[in-house]
Amino acid sequence: MLASRVFSLVGKRAISTSICLRAHGHAGVVKAEDFSLPAYVDRRDVPLPEVAFVRDLSAQQKALKEKEKASWTALSVDEKVELYRIKFNESYAEMNRGSNEWKTVLGGVLFFLGLTGLILIWQKHYMYGPIPHTFSDEWLSMQTKRMLDMRINPVEGITSQWDFEKNEWKK
Repeated sequence: MLASRVFSLVGKRAISTSICLRAHGHAGVVKAEDFSLPAYVDRRDVPLPEVAFVRDLSAQQKALKEKEKASWTALSVDEKVELYRIKFNESYAEMNRGSNEWKTVLGGVLFFLGLTGLILIWQKHYMYGPIPHTFSDEWLSMQTKRMLDMRINPVEGITSQWDFEKNEWKK
């Protein structure tokens, strides 16, 4: 029992490890991301992320970072924007910019509402039978008259609302 449990756990571990290390038929090893390190996220409520957007700087970006240490008046506007883009992916204006995702969501909701309506119409037409005769106004009036004649629930019910002397509903 214990041996079979150990072999099943070892087998699962070997399969999951081999899947993580192979890249869909390629012989190369896939590097898994280390989730114990801080990650970059663009969020309005956290204005300063823990790490920069660009982690591996190119030679041009390294030279720009060295130039940044000097006076900022010597930097052009494009260089300042490039420095900003090294640290951040989006500005607040870009984060606050509306997206067209609401159109997709609304379209999906309306599609499924329409589909549900078609299913209900189909069910009413093909699954349900005709409305029973007991729902007609004549039947309901006969049923009410019978309940009044039998004096059903005379204290608080329907009979308490009927005036038997005048043969009409109490006001």
